[in-house]
Amino acid sequence: MADTTTIRISRDTHARVTRLAAERHETIDVTVSKAIRALRQDAMARDLGADLTADEAAWLDADAG
Repeated sequence: MADTTTIRISRDTHARVTRLAAERHETIDVTVSKAIRALRQDAMARDLGADLTADEAAWLDADAG
């Protein structure tokens, strides 16, 4: 970890992430990075699971030839 910075979080959140990292046998940085990735993946999954708009459906149904 060459470059670092500080973020302010509550003591409760710090304790929870510290405990989670210890349970997973990884650093807090790795745990937080994985959590951020999981949140992004969750958002992508929700987007992919949403109904198509009329424009999207029309585009998919368009003749490619």
